[in-house]
Amino acid sequence: MDIRALASHLGLSIGTVSRALNDRKDVSPLTRQRVLEAASALGYTPNQFGRTLRIGRTATIGFMLTLEHDSAVHGDPFFMALLEGVQAGLVDHGLDLVILLARKGEDGETFLRRHIARGTADGWLLSGTLYEDARIKLLSERHIPFVALGRTGWVGDYSWIDLDFEGVVAEAMTLLLADGHRRIGLVTPPAAINNSHIVVAEYRTALAKAGLAADEALIHRGDTDEHDGEAATRELMSLEQPPTSLLLMGETAPVGAYRALRSIGREPGRDIAVIGLRDNPMCQALSPDLTCFTLDLNALGLALAGELVSIITIEKDSHSRTTQKRWPLKILLRKSHRGGV
Repeated sequence: MDIRALASHLGLSIGTVSRALNDRKDVSPLTRQRVLEAASALGYTPNQFGRTLRIGRTATIGFMLTLEHDSAVHGDPFFMALLEGVQAGLVDHGLDLVILLARKGEDGETFLRRHIARGTADGWLLSGTLYEDARIKLLSERHIPFVALGRTGWVGDYSWIDLDFEGVVAEAMTLLLADGHRRIGLVTPPAAINNSHIVVAEYRTALAKAGLAADEALIHRGDTDEHDGEAATRELMSLEQPPTSLLLMGETAPVGAYRALRSIGREPGRDIAVIGLRDNPMCQALSPDLTCFTLDLNALGLALAGELVSIITIEKDSHSRTTQKRWPLKILLRKSHRGGV
């Protein structure tokens, strides 16, 4: 049933029915109640496209994911738990969440421009942030509400919440250096990804504080998934002076690293120390238990949603505010970081 049929059924004008459905003050309480009851009984559903044209809003938030840089599309539960928190944070404000997936090889800026032209969403959540990310500048210049899950190399006045990679690397390096490790292999994302720059910089800082020079041969940049974790570990362990410990900044890289180490007769947690990034479910079956970090993904999702809602609803004559926050992770000390020296 459309609004014309509903109005005809009630013997009211379309304008009166529309104002009643939109809770306008110029409709009597009795008429409003009558319209709402009839709409519910007869299964009336508003035409969202027409509503969007009238009010200029979609009541939709777009979350952009990319095949290259977001592990959600490879079965990683990180984003599943995160999105649950985002949705929970939006529903109370009458906003829906839509996941938009850019094709592999598709330019992120082109993808976003297309959806901006279509008016797909009122605001955006971005992930997989690059060191040079044109999406950030595009949304900033057009004054379109957005929050980034991650930072870029561009220091701009935009809102982001990122994992505290500085804290993760600093704590992991402190632990390994205190245990006597001097050759620490680092597996990190490609240089195009912004967090790779953060990780490598903190790694070098930690070594410098310990009076050690960084050996570039010990730094591997790659996809940091299970397959890359295995390939990177084989590469590092084949060095003339192989590492005595590994810091793996990838969700599933430790799975591949364990497999590679055992294939060359090296036992994690005994012959070589291993520290992973996050307590990913795929890593929870590893033996010995993986020393890694944990965070509340639901709370992170709620925080992202809350920040974006505040940007969208801020009054036009108010000064906009930005949030730039590093999200804390807590280390889980298990068995894999032992040994190797």
